[in-house]
Order: sequence, then C-alpha cells, then structure tokens
Amino acid sequence: MNNIDVTRRARTRRARARPNIFKEYWKYRYLFLLLSIGLIYYVIFHYIPMYGIIIAFKNYKFRLGISKSPWIGFENFAIMFRGVDFFNVFRNTIVISLYKLVATFPAPIILALLLNEVKNKAYKKTIQTISYLPHFLSWVILAGVFMQLLSPSQGPINLIIKSLGFKPIYFLGNPKWFRSTLVATSVWKSIGWESIIYIASISSINPELYEAAYIDGANRFQQTLKITLPSIAPVIAIMFILNTGSLINDDFDQIFNLYNTAVYDVADVISTYAYRMGLVQMQYSFSTAVGLFKNVISFSLILITNYITSRFSEYGIW
Repeated sequence: MNNIDVTRRARTRRARARPNIFKEYWKYRYLFLLLSIGLIYYVIFHYIPMYGIIIAFKNYKFRLGISKSPWIGFENFAIMFRGVDFFNVFRNTIVISLYKLVATFPAPIILALLLNEVKNKAYKKTIQTISYLPHFLSWVILAGVFMQLLSPSQGPINLIIKSLGFKPIYFLGNPKWFRSTLVATSVWKSIGWESIIYIASISSINPELYEAAYIDGANRFQQTLKITLPSIAPVIAIMFILNTGSLINDDFDQIFNLYNTAVYDVADVISTYAYRMGLVQMQYSFSTAVGLFKNVISFSLILITNYITSRFSEYGIW
C-alpha cells in the first residue's frame, strides 16, 4: 500500500466522520426558525438603519435625500466640539451614568443574595414578582406617578416631610435633588428585573458545596462570601462590562419625562440634546453626529473594560 492510498483512505474516514452541516441544520430546523425571528428583527430595525449614519458626514437636505445630500466630512463633529452646550451635556451624561452605575449595578446582586436566603418559597416568589413588575411600566406612566408622589404641595412624601417640621423638597425642580431622584427611581424600576440573571446563576450552584461548608462550621454569611459570590463572579464580570459599555448611554425615556427647564443645567444629557437638535430644531446631520459620537464612546468603553477584566481575571466577553 503506497502513500497515496493511505492519504485517500484517511480523507475518506475524515469525510465520513464529519457531520453534514445541512443535515444538522435540517435536524434543528424549528430551533433555527425561532432564531431567525430575532435575527430578522435585528437586521430590519438595527442593521439596515445603520445606513443613515452617513448623514453625520453630510449636510443633509430633506428634498435631496441621503444619497444626494452634499458631503461635508467631519464638519458636524467640529461644530459639536466647538459648541458651548455640548461639554456641559457630556459632563451631565457621565456624572448621571456614574451615579447610576454605582447604585444600580450592586443593587440587584444584593437583592439576589438576600432572596437566596429566604426559605419560604411563596414569600420569595411574591417579593420577586413585586420587585420586577415596575420593569414593565413605561417611563411615561411612571413619570406621572412620581410627579404626584414627589409633588411639593400634595405629594405624600412631602406631606410626611412637612409633618416632621421640615420644608418641602422640590425633588424634580431642584438641581441639587434631581440627579438623586433619577438614580433612586432608576434603581426602583430595574432592581427586580436585573436580579433575575443573578438568581438564576445562584440556583445553578451545587448544593453540596453549602452542605460541606456547613459541616465545616461556616455560617450563612461566610457561605455567601466563600461560595455564592465566587460562583457567580463570571456573571458579575460580564454584567459589569456591559453596564460600563452603557455608561454614556443615558436613559432618554426617564430623563425626558422627568426633567424640566429648571434643571436643564444638571439634567440635559446627550440623548435629550440630540433629540432637541434633531427633531425640534431639525438639524438632522448634527444630531446624527452627536448620536454617532455617543455610540463610538460606548463601544470603546466595552473594549477597554473587557480588556482590563480579562487581563486581571479569567472572565470576559471574549
């Protein structure tokens, strides 16, 4: 038997061992059909509209359309950085996002750890349901609710404050209180929903680890520190990377429905600024440039955070 025959037989064995990719797709065709719905959604509503990014580099004229509008290069970005209002808007975005990151990131982890200690299943499910229900309410509805609750004249919170002998607080009209109100309402709305992924991660931990720790004399707090937190560390790392990437992606719905002219100096952020420039003042090219700048910064933050996390630990997105 010569070398040619050996090579041919080896190729034949590899070809037989290699699964037919089309048969595999056909075998799981219904799963791929479900997956295709999500893919079609992202293609239509997320990828195809990316064509409009070129407006940022054009002097867009509605009557000429996107393709025929004249190119102006980076002029819109130059105008953006020369603008007096932009740096204040950028600072507000970073400050509010940092406040939210510090408050909203650990909150669902703490809630998940506390719920893990609850042994009464009915009580535990009730708390879970109550905590994540606000996620399904839009900020349009919640803004009206909070305006009534925080009203300085008739709001129940200020009525309690006045009954204690203090002056009413203008939570939504005082620049000193507005950012704190944003963070508090954001935590209230998101804490339950974001805790679901941590609760799921905790439920996958091997119960024998807790039993062994209990036999060794570890109390519940020590078990949380030595078993629970290290076990969900990969999930925490990934969520931290994603949350850092959204550091500059301010919550437009929340701020737009809660802010007013009295708090513009501390509440006007990139998304509301882009909305005002684009839809109100009809500066479409400039507004697109502002939005593109924000997205580039967000993507850069994800890359940097993932690199740092992967460098100093074994966890990361890739």
